[in-house]
Amino acid sequence: MASPDKAVTALFQKAGIIRCYSRSELAYIASVLTYPRAKNKKIAIITHAGGPAVMLTDVLSANKIEIPEIKGEKADALLEKLYPGSSISNPIDFLATGTAEQLGHIIDACENDFDVDAMVVIFGSPGLTSVFDVYGLLEQKIRSCKKPIYPVLPSVVNVAEEIALFQKNGGVSFPDETLFGMALAKVLNNNPETKEAELPPVDNKLIRSVIDNSKDGYLSPIEVQKLLDAAGIERAKEAVATSALEVEEMAKEIGYPLVMKVIGPVHKSDVGGVVLNVTDQETLLLEFNRMIKIPETTSILLQPMLSGTQLFIGAKKEDKFGHLIMCGLGGIFVEVIQDISTGLNPISKNEATSMIKSLRGYKLIEGTRGKEGVNEFLFANSIRRVSALCNAAPEIFEMDLNPLLGNSKQVIAVDARIRIIKNLLESDV
Repeated sequence: MASPDKAVTALFQKAGIIRCYSRSELAYIASVLTYPRAKNKKIAIITHAGGPAVMLTDVLSANKIEIPEIKGEKADALLEKLYPGSSISNPIDFLATGTAEQLGHIIDACENDFDVDAMVVIFGSPGLTSVFDVYGLLEQKIRSCKKPIYPVLPSVVNVAEEIALFQKNGGVSFPDETLFGMALAKVLNNNPETKEAELPPVDNKLIRSVIDNSKDGYLSPIEVQKLLDAAGIERAKEAVATSALEVEEMAKEIGYPLVMKVIGPVHKSDVGGVVLNVTDQETLLLEFNRMIKIPETTSILLQPMLSGTQLFIGAKKEDKFGHLIMCGLGGIFVEVIQDISTGLNPISKNEATSMIKSLRGYKLIEGTRGKEGVNEFLFANSIRRVSALCNAAPEIFEMDLNPLLGNSKQVIAVDARIRIIKNLLESDV
C-alpha cells in the first residue's frame, strides 16, 4: 500500500504542489491559479443554463466545496431585477434570456451582499445572438471585484469571436464546467502546512534502548509493547503464554471475555490464528492446544475482548523520502478496500485531521445509523504519536497497528507489528 507513487503524492501535499494527471488538468489548474485565491470555499454559481450549473454543483460538492443557499431580503431584492422564473437560491439561474445588465446586478450582489468567497459565471450561447456585451461586462467585473470571478464560456464554436476577443483582452476562460470544477476543488483544497509540525513528546531514552538492543527484523511482542508505551500509544492489556498452565494463569489475570492470537505467523487470521470472545476455561484450553500447533507459532497472545470501529495506522520507510504515515479503516479488509490516507512524516495536527476526513469511509468514523463514532481527536493523536515514534527510531522500516479499536472514549491498539532495519540497503527493500 505504501508505494513510491504514494510517496510522491505525500511529498507534493507536504510542499503544496498540486499534482496533475493529464495535460488538460494541468492547463485547467494553471488557469485557475491565474486568478486571486478565494479566501474560503463558499462559491456562488451564476448561470443562464441550469444543466451545466447542476453538473458543476455536483463536482464541487463531491470535493467538499460549499455552494451555500442564498436567501433573505437582499436576495429577494435581486430577484425583482431578474426575469420571472429566475432563481437566486444558488445556483443563481437568470435564464437563457438573461442580459448583461442583469448579470451585473447578480455579480454586484455576490460581491457586496452575499456570504460567498468567489463566483463562477457560466455563460454560453446557442449562436442566435451576440454576447460581446456580456463578455465585456465580465472583463470589467473580473478586474474591479475583490472576489475572484471564474468565467466558464462553453460555446467555443457558436461565439468563437467573442471568446477570442475576451482572451485577447487578457481574460482567462474555461470551456468545460466539470473539468473546471475539479481543477478549482484541487486548488481550494490545497492547504499546505506553513510551519514545522510539533509532535507529541515520547520517551526517547526507552525507544533508543529498545532499538539499539534489537536485531534487524520483526520485533518481539514485548519489544513492540515497550515502543508503543514509550510513544504514548494506548494499547490493550496483554500477556504471552507458551504452555497450558501459563494460559490459564494469564486468563485469570486479564479476565474473560478474551481474544487469543498466535505469535509467529505474520497474517494471523489467514492461518486460523485469531479467536474472539473466549468466555470460559474449557474453550481457552481447547483453542490453545489447537493454535500452538499452527506452523511458525511460538506462543499465544491473550488480550481482553474490546469493541469499537476497527482502524488502521501504519508507517513505511521510503528511500529518500523518509517515513510515510498512513491511516484508514482497519481489520482484514484494509488491503482489500485500500481506503488509506497517506502523509509524509512529520505529521501535524492539521495533517492528521485532514488524513482522517479524506477517507472514503469517514462517515463510519463519524458514526452512522446509531452506531457510535470514533473520537477523532484521539485517532489523530495516535497518528501523530506513530509519527513521533518514527522520528525517534528512523530504523523502523515498517509498522502496522491493525486493528485499533475506536469509540467515543478511546482509541486503543489491539494488534501491532514493527520491523526494523538498521543499515538499510537497496536489497533490503
